[in-house]
Amino acid sequence: MKILVANIGSTSLKWRLFHFVGEQEQMLHKGGLERVTDYPQAIRTCLEQLQQAGHIQHAADLAAVGFKTVLARGITGCVRLDERVLQAMEAFNSIAPAHNPPYIAGIRLFAQAMPGVPLVGLFETAFYQWASPAAQRYAVPESWYDLGVRRYGFHGASHKYIAERSAELLGREDVARRVRQLYVDGGTTPVRSPALRVISCHLGGSSSITGLRDGIAVGNSLGMSPQSGLPHNNRVGDLDAFALPHVLRQTGMTLEEAERQLCKESGLKALSGGYNDMRDITARAQQGEARAQLALDHFVHAIRHWIGAFLVELNGADALVFTAGIGENDFGLRAAVCRDLDHLGIELDPALNQQTRAQEAVISSPHSRVKVMVIPTNEELVVARETRRLLIKEQEGLS
Repeated sequence: MKILVANIGSTSLKWRLFHFVGEQEQMLHKGGLERVTDYPQAIRTCLEQLQQAGHIQHAADLAAVGFKTVLARGITGCVRLDERVLQAMEAFNSIAPAHNPPYIAGIRLFAQAMPGVPLVGLFETAFYQWASPAAQRYAVPESWYDLGVRRYGFHGASHKYIAERSAELLGREDVARRVRQLYVDGGTTPVRSPALRVISCHLGGSSSITGLRDGIAVGNSLGMSPQSGLPHNNRVGDLDAFALPHVLRQTGMTLEEAERQLCKESGLKALSGGYNDMRDITARAQQGEARAQLALDHFVHAIRHWIGAFLVELNGADALVFTAGIGENDFGLRAAVCRDLDHLGIELDPALNQQTRAQEAVISSPHSRVKVMVIPTNEELVVARETRRLLIKEQEGLS
């Protein structure tokens, strides 16, 4: 079974092709295009590269195309991307303006280019459906909740990968097996005690922290929209609800312009004075630029805030995991996050931390009660796996 996973941006298309034979899995091909102006041609180029590499002869050789979809009204999980689902995504375009519109357009173009090939979406919200009702609510009128004002949580594919892989590395195959079965049996697979407590830090252009108890997410720093939680490269992160009406009244700014600024001119970019790449921000902070240092300090403060919240919720932690572009590569940021946390059982080995980049490793000292780990994430593999499970489930239902 060959499954193509497509990652759609407003001007980019990236893909990976996975091959499943029984329980064996292999990534056959990966590629991508930037500065895309003709999406149908970009899709044709993707297929041509797969054909030239000898992986497929026709689009029909694909069992499915999987997508890391973000958010839809009333729909979550791993589902077929039919028109009903696309319309539910469109209903939440205003909540995920940087993600939903390009994905919806791209999915429709894939449907035109590959008629008959199943299109499947794994929603980023799916991983949080077993969090407690208290963790999923805001203190707003019930009528607001009925409109979709609640905490959804995102980066679900990444945190699910960390939940499974960290359990394997920590010798808890019972928990790893539970995570693999999440979207099949709803997380009811029993696990042995004691509970496995992991805090997963997905730190990149977009960032979030998740607490995991026996592989199940107890919450996520992202809330109703991908603009919430930690500060992102150019998206605001958490903001007091009354800040927006205050600015609109004081300036006469339109709601549309305020939305643009919150989505494109805020976050680390706003704090640092115009830089949204952590490498640039770190370099300028090292040169003594105060605003760049402020951006770094604020980012670290927010990460530590959420780690602290999940340490309380989980009653401690067995592992603290760093993942995604910044988490996997920035040893300085990891050191700043873990600074002076020895009283909580978190103690880095400075040498291990500094030499670890984009590879699986334990970077805590032998005396640390909490294992501090770096685990490169693999969201595309999670999407491919869940797409395969959905197809198998559908086939079994027909047999």
